[in-house]
Amino acid sequence: MRKILSGKEVKTIWEKLCREIAREIPLTNLAVVGIRSRGEYLAKRLQDFLSYKTKKNVPLGVLDITLYRDDLTQVAEQPVMKSTEIPFDVTGKKIVLVDDVIYTGRTIRAALDELIDFGRPAFIRLAVLIDRGGRELPIQPDFVGKFVEIEQEEVVEVKLSEVDKEEGAYIIRRR
Repeated sequence: MRKILSGKEVKTIWEKLCREIAREIPLTNLAVVGIRSRGEYLAKRLQDFLSYKTKKNVPLGVLDITLYRDDLTQVAEQPVMKSTEIPFDVTGKKIVLVDDVIYTGRTIRAALDELIDFGRPAFIRLAVLIDRGGRELPIQPDFVGKFVEIEQEEVVEVKLSEVDKEEGAYIIRRR
């Protein structure tokens, strides 16, 4: 296991990304949607920042893409499903979709499919903490905290205090 971001670096990079998003996206009719699991916590941090900036409550949603995956039968015999929570009408909203790491683009494709099932947003922009390259689909993030090049047999693991009781990002070699 090799550390690529300390907890302080995760916080600094995400705060910088929040400021960039606030500069680049019109802050009216905006909503934030995170992909379970760590994308939801980064989305909450973004939502808190944007709500403070706009002095309005920016809606927050969370997607569980389990049933939208194209590799569902390969993931597990009995995949663990959590709930999707979109407590607002997405139609006409400017959506910032958030995940911790982007790799092949398949997770994002699944998230887009699910999100569109809730309505037709004005647009969707993608924000990720880490882009590790290696796309299999023509999907690119609009906002990236850090780009890392790693080997195919390695994975990026992000740890966030809300769920892991620590912050950081690590490269781990698959067995």
